[in-house]
Amino acid sequence: MKKAIKILAVAVLAITAAACSSAEKMAELANNVAVTCNPTVLEVIGGNIDATLNVTYPEKYFHPKAILQVTPVLVYEGGEQAMAPFMYQGEKVKDNYKVVPAAGGTVTERVHFTYVPGMEKSYLELRGVASYKNKSVTLPTRKVADGCNTTYMLVKDFGNIGYKADNYQDVIPQTAEGQILYTINSADVRPAQLKGQSIADFQAALDEINANSRKTLKGTEIVAYASPDGGEALNDKLSDKRAGTAEKAWAKVVKDHEALDPEVKSIGEDWEGFKELVSESNIQDKDLILRVLSMYSDPAVRESEIKNMSQVYTELKTGVLPELRRARFIANVEYQNYTADELKKLVDDNIDVLDEEALLRVASLVDADKKVDIYKKAVDKYASDRAQYNLGVAYLNLGKDDLAEQAFNKVKAADADLQNAKGLVALHKGDLDAAYKAFTAAGDANGKANMGIVDILKGNYAKAADELADAPGCCNNTVLAYILTGQYDKAAAAVHCNDARVNYLKAIIAARQGKADEVKANLEKAYANDALKARAAKDVEFAGFNL
Repeated sequence: MKKAIKILAVAVLAITAAACSSAEKMAELANNVAVTCNPTVLEVIGGNIDATLNVTYPEKYFHPKAILQVTPVLVYEGGEQAMAPFMYQGEKVKDNYKVVPAAGGTVTERVHFTYVPGMEKSYLELRGVASYKNKSVTLPTRKVADGCNTTYMLVKDFGNIGYKADNYQDVIPQTAEGQILYTINSADVRPAQLKGQSIADFQAALDEINANSRKTLKGTEIVAYASPDGGEALNDKLSDKRAGTAEKAWAKVVKDHEALDPEVKSIGEDWEGFKELVSESNIQDKDLILRVLSMYSDPAVRESEIKNMSQVYTELKTGVLPELRRARFIANVEYQNYTADELKKLVDDNIDVLDEEALLRVASLVDADKKVDIYKKAVDKYASDRAQYNLGVAYLNLGKDDLAEQAFNKVKAADADLQNAKGLVALHKGDLDAAYKAFTAAGDANGKANMGIVDILKGNYAKAADELADAPGCCNNTVLAYILTGQYDKAAAAVHCNDARVNYLKAIIAARQGKADEVKANLEKAYANDALKARAAKDVEFAGFNL
């Protein structure tokens, strides 16, 4: 039996050798040539399609005097793209092509195509022409790979960017106060003090608080002090006594004026008040006094050092210290600022009453077109640098990159936000290197996430996965980076948002894991986006599934 097989094999080889005496026979036996392509499903990376072909010619297939031209062609919907042909020659051809010996052998070639739309559904084929003795014969066309995987193009390349925040206060804390003054070493409340302008203003403030629907009285205080001259223990007792007499006077002050019961405090020596009054005074040596306060914390040492400045101390005794022998009556108030609805109405009715913070806040409450007008107002009226930056972001969101760039160029604060914004302008222009440089300079979370976008677009998938691991905002690009690096468990775990594109990515994860039911379920959710529905019909990720 073995002898018969061996005789049959020899006979086949003899027939093959005899058959390859012409180009026609090379064409007839072309299927004996083994061709493999890596990858078998072509992939687009950074706009390029690259693969490796291994072609093994059997023994005595290639005629010694033949020339073979092999042209790789990527055929896709709407056209085809052909490479320059690979040229091979037999052993006896006197030319400069790659030699394929009669004994057979394997040749390895790199193929490269530039992606164009339509290649999502395509295939790679080899077209050969064998020439011998001035006669050319076309070999059967050989399909060697399917194409093309464009999953990386699901990257959201708008980028991470946010508006600068406003400092608008929904509720503004306010105070209203009046005070009574005491004579030196006394805790007696003089009747004239209760009839003075300070107390009258406090009473008027209480009435206004109660009449103003935007104001709410949250609490009241009585705070008593002693001036920082004399012994500390003596002044503490004096301050306590003043707190007591001021509390008794409170009833007269608030009579016929609605108020809450006060919290009573005794501070003792009023060094903070002393520092404030000295700072605001015209005393010639006030800097020296302030330096003493900063150098010494012990009250006795402070007082001693200041008294040593005899000329200065005389001015303090008449101009500063009497103002610190006091008790303050304080009303703590919450002012309700404009609500969101009121702000939006004021934009239309009376925008000029809004300050910078109010303009920045209301801009955050309206659509992109209206944001532009409000930010322009804040820039014109207040020279707001934050509004200038936010104007650029608004233009980006409207797809007006040229206007965004102009706006960003006028921003004065060259901070991380601005670097990131300029990087996005470069990214949208397709200048990936300039974009990456700007994102690197930003050095913040948004910049890092945007670096990940650039690396996906360049095909640096592992690097992108690291950069996007903790990306703020939408999870789309993080999930995609993990898919592109084959980390499907991490990709699934990274999903924390729910939109059509993310559901599409979940379908890809399921497809690569062979989970047909999950593919179908996630694609049904993704089909809310018509573009994704059209994509799925051609996507090689789902080639083995019944959609």
